[in-house]
This record gives sequence, structure tokens and C-alpha cells, in this order.
Amino acid sequence: MKKSLLALASGTLGLGIAEFVMMGILPNVASDMGISIPQAGHFISAYALGVCVGAPLAAAFSQNRSLKQVLLALSLIYIIGNFCAALSVGYGMLLCMRFISGLPHGAFFGAGSIVAEKVADKGKASQAVSVMIAGMTIANLFGVPLGTMLSNLISWRVPFLFNTAWGVLMFVLIWRWIPQLPLLPATGMLGQFRFLKKLAPWLIIFTTMFGNGGIFCWFSYVTPQMITEGGFSPHSMTLIMMLAGLGMTVGNLSGGKCGDRYGLSKVIQFSQVLMIFALVATFFFASYSYLSVLLMFVCTFSLFAVSPPQQLLLLQNSRGCEMMGAACVQIAFNLGNAIGAYAGGLPIEAGMGYRYPALVGAVIVVFGLLCITIYVKRERYMGRMA
Repeated sequence: MKKSLLALASGTLGLGIAEFVMMGILPNVASDMGISIPQAGHFISAYALGVCVGAPLAAAFSQNRSLKQVLLALSLIYIIGNFCAALSVGYGMLLCMRFISGLPHGAFFGAGSIVAEKVADKGKASQAVSVMIAGMTIANLFGVPLGTMLSNLISWRVPFLFNTAWGVLMFVLIWRWIPQLPLLPATGMLGQFRFLKKLAPWLIIFTTMFGNGGIFCWFSYVTPQMITEGGFSPHSMTLIMMLAGLGMTVGNLSGGKCGDRYGLSKVIQFSQVLMIFALVATFFFASYSYLSVLLMFVCTFSLFAVSPPQQLLLLQNSRGCEMMGAACVQIAFNLGNAIGAYAGGLPIEAGMGYRYPALVGAVIVVFGLLCITIYVKRERYMGRMA
């Protein structure tokens, strides 16, 4: 295992905890601040919006700078955002700090994907990207359950302090293990977006946004769903979130290997069909406790099985604009996160119960499947015309 990929994985692990820990501590934050759970869901959306804003800003900042410098600067923003989140004294301040914490996320994946592809062995680019993304899945396997446990035992502020300490570690690992690579070309701010003149990148972006958004429509409220519908105790959520993280880890590694073997778009299509099946089944069987946990595993498996193929597919369709191209996957991922968290909260606020976000999510994923299907058919047509 190359040390450079491990350094990148340490970064995505930290980002994964920062992004997903809110799902596990949502009830505690809502209770402490005296707000409703759907209102607390805005902290999820604020992080996601930070990702969307931060990526293009970082693309502009990265002109004529090495990828290593970019990654180190993003690590500093991560440290500051999480430390201030731990000290937040009210709803408004925490909302702002979640936004700031999200700023480095998309750009880190953008720069990290370029590094991973450059250091990868021949024919193993998808697997190299999956190693980088593995940090995020491990975050859900161990980091998020640990954060949930610390929140239940001590305070919801402790996970953010943990993130701060981890940020210092990832800064050191990036500084020591990431090699000096050629500077990114100075294409200008607008030049980073020229790949969006083509239809193919947009189809991949919408595939990511709708596919992942559908899962987050349900996953944003998985803790109250498991407690109220599945009958689990709050303390059992630590183990349940670990199983969710295991699904993400297995899905990510499987998606990376299958992407290199069977083709990137085929893996995305299959995974999104699996998402739809699992979400519809979750709606009907939410009250069957252990079956709902199994379906949760399938949902999180499919969520991250698409990640390496989507990341690499958009990178391949944005040559000359790789920084922004790779970051666009995370923008789409987190925009879907924000849309999903909002859409999932609507049936809950209407008093329909915590199983309904899964049904809404299944409908959203259908649009993602439609986009990747159009992409595949278009690529086949273009291939025949060439």
C-alpha cells in the first residue's frame, strides 16, 4: 500500500466523520439546542452547501500551486471549522461552522483524486481512488459510531473536538507522505468549467446527485427511524451505525474492483437499481427490526459502490479541468445530500412517520438511474458513429 494513498485516506476519513457524524448525534443536538429534528437536519444541509461553494473557490485558489499545497491548506480549514463547531453557543453559530467545515470537502476529493490517479499502478486507477475513498467508509465503520457513543455518554461537542485532533494528524501525514507533483495548469477560473459545455459530464453529475440524494433522503433520519419504527434503543445505534459503515466499506472496495473489471457505468447502473430495491423494501419493512438493519446495509453498500466509478468517470470526462471535474462529484454528492435531507424531512414534518423518507428517496434515485442510462446509450451511439 502506497503511503501517499494512506495519507489521502486519512483525509477522507476525517471528512467522512465531519460529514456523517451529524446523522448519529442529530437527536442530541436537537435536544440540547431546543429545536426539532427536522430543524437540526439543516446542519447536514449547511455542510453540504459548504462543499458546493468551497470546490469552485479552491479550484481558483489552486492555480499555479502544487496539489500538496492545496491539500495542506484544505486541512487547515477543516481543523478551524470543526474546532469552532465544538465551541458553538447557538443554532446560528453551529450552522455557520458546519458550512465552513464543508468548504474543504469537495476540493480535497478533487485534488486527492488527481493525486490517486497519478500515483496508481497501470490499469488500477479505480482501485487507487477506492483506497482514497476508503477513509470515508472507515469513518462510518468506526468514526461515526465512536462519535455517536461519545455524544450519548458525554456531549455532542466531543466528536467535533475529536475531528480537530484528527485534522492535525492528517495535516502531518499529507505533509510527509504526499509527493511533489507538477503544478496544476493555469486555466483561469472560467477555464476550469469548460468541460461542462458537453452533455456527458452533466449526466454523470445528475446521476450522482439524484442517486446519492435518494439514499440521504432516508439516511439523514436513520437514527430516529431505527428507534421509533424499528424499536431499537438509542444506545444500540452505535452498533447499528458500525454496520452501516461496514456496508459502505465493502461497497467502496467492491465498486473499485468491479469498476476496473466490468466498466464504470455498468457498476453505477447496477448499484442504483439495488438502491431503489432496498429503499422501497425499507419503507415496507421498517418495523421489522433486523430486516431493516439488513436493508440499511444494502443501502449503504450501494451508496459507496458507485463512489469510485463516479469519481473516475467524471475525471475522465473533464481532461484539462481535472480539479473542478473531480470536485464536481462531491458537489453533486453533497447537493444530493442537502436535497435529500430536506426532502426526507417533509413527510416527517407532515406527521407521516420516519419510514416515508425511504419511499421519497426511491423516487429520487429513479431519476439518477435514468441519467446514467441515457449516458450509456449516448456513449454507445457515439462509439458507433466514430
